[in-house]
Amino acid sequence: MRIHDLNPENRPRERLLSAGASSLSSAELLAIILRSGTKECNILDTCNELIARFGLERLAETTLTELTATKGIGEAKAMQILALFELNKRLHYARNLNKKIQAARDVFDYMAGRIPDEKKEHLFVLHLNTKNQIVKNELVAIGTLNASLIHPREVFKAAIRESAHAIILVHNHPSGDVEPSSADRQITELLKQASAVIQIELLDHVIIGKTEWFSFRENSLL
Repeated sequence: MRIHDLNPENRPRERLLSAGASSLSSAELLAIILRSGTKECNILDTCNELIARFGLERLAETTLTELTATKGIGEAKAMQILALFELNKRLHYARNLNKKIQAARDVFDYMAGRIPDEKKEHLFVLHLNTKNQIVKNELVAIGTLNASLIHPREVFKAAIRESAHAIILVHNHPSGDVEPSSADRQITELLKQASAVIQIELLDHVIIGKTEWFSFRENSLL
């Protein structure tokens, strides 16, 4: 069945006009963006298949190859989907430009979408000004963190160059368990000592998972 064969009140565009975008399903919203289907499959059925196969969160991370493996999705439509989610990421970044950090929750929200591969550990350093606003974020290390591999020079080098007032360490735990390991505690203590010498405050070390976070400062460990 083609979209035009549906009753007008069931067509995505007409429903958006009458009830607003928030009333539409994710598949219907995507169908409006992709516009047309194929002779074999209308675009709404194709979008329902995409959402069922990947889920909305996973769909945002799919590759061109994965998308074009779905019937009805050629390179042009796959690129539209990739462009859509990339714009959404950039909007998120723009809204968080110079974000003021008042609690570890702010760090967790800021980092959403910024970790390129959540299957690996990534150590970031957030540079803050005197108003506790993030002026820069820097990826320092990828892989299992070890105090013997993390040198204070690499952590503070850019902060010194940028004249940062303070820094916040952030790293993810792919397992989702945000409890700090012994290595996490060693790294935090090492960098705390270095920050006292360099006089750039280590404001916090935040470990993030899928839905939770752990703050060294809020747990009185810093």
